[in-house]
Amino acid sequence: AEGLNLCTSGSATSCEECLLIHPKCAWCSKEEFGSTKSITSRCDFLQNLIANGCDGAIENPSSSINVVKNVPLSSKGSGQTHLDVTQIMPQKVTLSLRPGDQTSFRVQVRQVEDYPVDLYYLMDLSLSMNDDLDNIRNLGTKLAEEMRKLTSNFRLGFGSFVDKNISPFSYTAPRYQNNPCIGYKLFPSCVPSFGFRHLLSLTDKVDRFNEEVQKQKVSRNRDAPEGGFDAILQAAVCKEKIGWRKEASHLLVFTTDDVPHIALDGKLGGLVQPHDGQCHLNEANEYSASSQLDYPSLALLGEKLAENNIHLIFAVTKSHYVLYKNFTALIPGTTVEILHKDSKNIIELIVKAYNSIRSKVELTVWDSPEDIGLTFTATCQDGLSYPGLRKCGDLKIGDTVSFEVAVEARSCLAEDTSHTFTIKPAGFRDTLEVAVTYNCLCGCTGRAAPASGKCSGNGTYACGLCECNAGYLGARCECEEGASGDMHQAMCREAEGKPLCSGRGECSCNQCLCYESEFGNIYGPFCECDDFSCARYKGVLCSGHGECHCGECKCHTGYIGDNCNCSTETDSCVSSDGQMCSGRGTCVCGKCQCTEPGAFGETCEKCPTCPGVCSTKRDCIECKLFNSGRLADNQTCQKHCKDEIITTVDVLETDDPNAILCAYPVNNCVMKFTYLELPSGKSNLTVLKEPACSSAPSAVTIVLAVIGTVVLIGIILLALWKLLVTIHDRREFDRFQSERSRARYEMASNPLYRKPISTHNVEFTFNKLNRSYNGTVD
Repeated sequence: AEGLNLCTSGSATSCEECLLIHPKCAWCSKEEFGSTKSITSRCDFLQNLIANGCDGAIENPSSSINVVKNVPLSSKGSGQTHLDVTQIMPQKVTLSLRPGDQTSFRVQVRQVEDYPVDLYYLMDLSLSMNDDLDNIRNLGTKLAEEMRKLTSNFRLGFGSFVDKNISPFSYTAPRYQNNPCIGYKLFPSCVPSFGFRHLLSLTDKVDRFNEEVQKQKVSRNRDAPEGGFDAILQAAVCKEKIGWRKEASHLLVFTTDDVPHIALDGKLGGLVQPHDGQCHLNEANEYSASSQLDYPSLALLGEKLAENNIHLIFAVTKSHYVLYKNFTALIPGTTVEILHKDSKNIIELIVKAYNSIRSKVELTVWDSPEDIGLTFTATCQDGLSYPGLRKCGDLKIGDTVSFEVAVEARSCLAEDTSHTFTIKPAGFRDTLEVAVTYNCLCGCTGRAAPASGKCSGNGTYACGLCECNAGYLGARCECEEGASGDMHQAMCREAEGKPLCSGRGECSCNQCLCYESEFGNIYGPFCECDDFSCARYKGVLCSGHGECHCGECKCHTGYIGDNCNCSTETDSCVSSDGQMCSGRGTCVCGKCQCTEPGAFGETCEKCPTCPGVCSTKRDCIECKLFNSGRLADNQTCQKHCKDEIITTVDVLETDDPNAILCAYPVNNCVMKFTYLELPSGKSNLTVLKEPACSSAPSAVTIVLAVIGTVVLIGIILLALWKLLVTIHDRREFDRFQSERSRARYEMASNPLYRKPISTHNVEFTFNKLNRSYNGTVD
């Protein structure tokens, strides 16, 4: 199914709205065009409008570019005035942008030879840098000699810093006012602390640099961090006093052996006012706002360094290299080098950093509007294009690199709005100025006719449509609001008996005004269409692979079905042998549905029970190894088994999970083999050299085995009976012995003996002859 037409589905009601839908959409301003029931047909793709008869009355503005200034690149820097040296081209372009319509232009940049250099040496004069100060007293002469190998126009300046002379950053007690080193045995004398002091403006007289360095003495502050960022900012913004030339490359060398104070550290000393980014050098060339303003932030430093085209070189000791390396990621155009503790490698360091700076070009963008999208593609010395990259490295002096800059407006701003932004290489004074205007208006809008007869005198005719005055409706503004009746309502029914405007709108002057819906857009001459009543898959409208148009999913290319969930791609169904679903199924919606019983796998490639697999392989084994079977004819065997690789083995290995085991009978024996499908399309068959056979046992052997088994069982039963009887007898004997040991007899009497005579005493009373007797009878 074809995709949805974005232009016609956008329901644009004016030429300007149409242009905003998509950069490929165009508007037909012809008076008699399309249906009187719908205005969306005027907004369409250009080829569709031409095909529908609107040639010659089409509004389709596009983005354009105009190069205003394009001075060729210079090849050499010195010997010319700064106005003659050009390192970027073009220098000015103007763009007219239609939203969404991307346009591009090419920028070339060249690092010219023998370009003038201004180098300002900014040194930490805290007490720990005393040995460094001794080693740079003749730095000017040696540095000038090395730099003149790179440029014939070199100037050198000098400044120093310590820290803010307030507590807790410095010693402020009265006894330390003139000598903060009092009581410090290792170095008892030093000068008072100061924030930043500009000592020598940029000059080509290097002897003056040496003289100023020899005059300097170190100072002492209380905490470890230094106030170097104050000094960097002043050196960058005090252009007149430092002496930065417009036509020169600006290098600021910052040497220290400790970490810097940054923004908000000043609050420890009661400084709550942020740095204003301005120059505050007094008549003595000292930083006068040191005790009033906080330390500058990294963002402010980066901004001021870039504004003044200054390359900052951090020359720091090894222990602080990682910290300053992280700073370089936050301050564009900055490099960092490791400084020896005594600064002996400072000249080598500066030359190395300068060569590193000159070996790369990076474009920066200033004042880019938020509604403008910029993408860069760099073409460096290797001739390759690098999309998304705006810098090139490993360059030599005089090399030229180019950048393709694509510009796109994301929206339309108010009429007559324009923007200007700047593209410049980091550290260069050369810039490219880009002026942007927005091409959002249609030409026919400027030819609008108020109170036009084409609009019944009740509206303005513009771009083929009537914009009705308040209180009037209709394609020609022929109706007043509130007008009703059968004549008007009849045009709002899709068919006789259907509800007005499909029950989703109001009929006003022969036109349906569709209701707004929180679910999407309701549209159509009778409000019969919407973009949300389509089939869904897993809750996603049109499966996310199509657009909903009037209740029907218009699937994107590569998808079909009512809800566009069925992919037409078949690549995922092709098995390793190149067949569709291994010849055992069909590809439905990008997945194999196996039709062969027993077949499984993503491409139905596994089928150990398929009847044709083992039998086909068996035929090839029989014909190739034994010259037998139905393919025994040599030509037939070679034709059908050309892709079979057969290997014979003594013992068949069956531990490969991808190999299929097969077996078939051969003369009361079993021939076993395994087969494995190879990625090349061939099959690897591994076959036993000889069939596995087993012989039937004789009758005598069976009889003897039965007799032996019976006898053995009998012996086992007798042995078991004998064991049980023995166990019983032993238990009885143990019981007897136990009772015997418990018996106790006395040697003097027999407990079983009883006397033969017994005596009994009977008491009685009887009366005989009136006499009473008491007695005993024995």
